[in-house]
Amino acid sequence: MPTLDRHDNVFVLDLGDGENRFHPDWLASVDAALEEVEKAEGPRALVTAATGKFYSNGLDLDWLFAHSDRHRDYVVSVHGLFARLLSLPAITVAALQGHTFAAGAMFSLAHDFRVMRADRGYWCLPEADINIPFTPGMSALIQARLAPRTAHEAMLTARRYGGTDAAAAGVVDRAVAEEAVRATAVEIAQAQVNKAGDTLGTIKARMYAPVLAALRDTVNPLG
Repeated sequence: MPTLDRHDNVFVLDLGDGENRFHPDWLASVDAALEEVEKAEGPRALVTAATGKFYSNGLDLDWLFAHSDRHRDYVVSVHGLFARLLSLPAITVAALQGHTFAAGAMFSLAHDFRVMRADRGYWCLPEADINIPFTPGMSALIQARLAPRTAHEAMLTARRYGGTDAAAAGVVDRAVAEEAVRATAVEIAQAQVNKAGDTLGTIKARMYAPVLAALRDTVNPLG
């Protein structure tokens, strides 16, 4: 399960060492960690990271297929996590050391900045290949955080971006060596700890108001 540690003014949320799929227990754990960061006082920032082959493989499809009667509530919880991260009143940085797919890729886009391993691992939105359409909230998030041309390509072609290509396309901000991924993310976060607070939260809320409204729609989350 995810674990939250604090190093000086930077919180580091380790998502785990498996595929880090969005099982309801995993979602609840990450949400609780974000709440802790949100409610903390003083200078702070957040880095999310993982260990192993994956950063996150997204939705827990095995759990979802076994609990199809809870599909809508599950999507609402995923959307809520994206919304909380996107509007967090502190700078957030994703350290992508491994594969970042589907809802895991969307989770990374809800961060303010992303650092990815340059030589191995892919960032990908495979929904067009696996026949799962993006929800309105997911579409809004992706299109708000990627340049139009990149969003078009990523959403329609399910392209797998390696670190260097992801940086060139603006999917991530930096592509670095494996051993530097987490340290670079922490460095970026540490430089912005004094931005945390209500003003930053208001800026994010207003900047992404249409996205947040779509993600917080509990009446028709599936479109």
